[in-house]
Amino acid sequence: MTQMKSLSPALCTNAKWAFTTRRVIRTDVRGLSSNFATAKAGDLILCDIAEIGQHKKIQLAERRVSVSYPGDLVVLCLGDRYAPDQFLASAVIDDDLIDLVAGGGVAGRVDVAHIRMDEPTRLKPLGLLTDAQGQVMNIASYALPFTAPNNEVTVIGVFGASMNSGKTTAASSLAHGLMKSGYTVAGVKATGTGAFGDFNSFEDGGAPALDFTDVGMPTTYRMPMDRIEEGFDTLVATAAARGAEVVVVEIADGVFQQETRAILKSSKIRDRLDGILFAAPDALSALGGETVLNKMNLGAFAISGMVSCSPLAASEAAEVTGLPILTREDLWSPDTIASHVAPLMRLATQTVAA
Repeated sequence: MTQMKSLSPALCTNAKWAFTTRRVIRTDVRGLSSNFATAKAGDLILCDIAEIGQHKKIQLAERRVSVSYPGDLVVLCLGDRYAPDQFLASAVIDDDLIDLVAGGGVAGRVDVAHIRMDEPTRLKPLGLLTDAQGQVMNIASYALPFTAPNNEVTVIGVFGASMNSGKTTAASSLAHGLMKSGYTVAGVKATGTGAFGDFNSFEDGGAPALDFTDVGMPTTYRMPMDRIEEGFDTLVATAAARGAEVVVVEIADGVFQQETRAILKSSKIRDRLDGILFAAPDALSALGGETVLNKMNLGAFAISGMVSCSPLAASEAAEVTGLPILTREDLWSPDTIASHVAPLMRLATQTVAA
């Protein structure tokens, strides 16, 4: 039986709502449940910031950063996280205090941390938000409606060797270059942990963006593959319905992360891609990434990312992979788009762009 407490409307009004909650209709909130044992990923939770640790700011639904203070009220999503450079975390509430596991608004329990990480910011869970029917609110209830796959629009996937390999810059730069070349473009972040960095990067370059939070997932780690695939289909089809001729899709983390590996091995997402741009931090990672793709009967049309920032590293990567190494400035160029990306376009898009 869900235990209920009265919730002052002012309490939620004064709280900081994180990016992961941005689609939620706030006036739907009617109460609080303390039945934490049944909580699941995506559930909305009101917390009091108890101790400031690693994450000293919250990314707000309004897509700005807010400095956190002890005693701040925040509305977050319960969620898992996979981040080799930061935290491995689980979507559970099993103590009086829980952890802020991602600044975009994901709370849970940190299980493993990178040695460079400070202790996580600690949160006092006050309750799970409930609606007029007494049901715990989950961001899945505010997702875009499922849309059947669109097989006309061109889809370019951006994968990387690891976190911080330069995927976001590569993806947004590619989208910007496509736009300069006359294509109507959208950016999609299909997997990862809810945060506005990738989202804003696409839009800063001129491409309207969508991400997995739009289809009801605070993170995609430990989500069933069929749900990730359905979300991908909806995001791509929604972008196409809004006018996109080309959709640039960024896939989070590295090729060995479990969902990314599953996508590359056998998935509807893999089968739908018209081309792959691979981001790598160095020449060895570029070679390793291309080797992994080749073993899966895939291949990248080019390498970008951090390796492209160093002429020496780029030269090494070009030598060992035999692929072009494209800087962000290269990706902005219509000449690069014409030579490396245009041949991948689906016929309908080629006709429009001609």
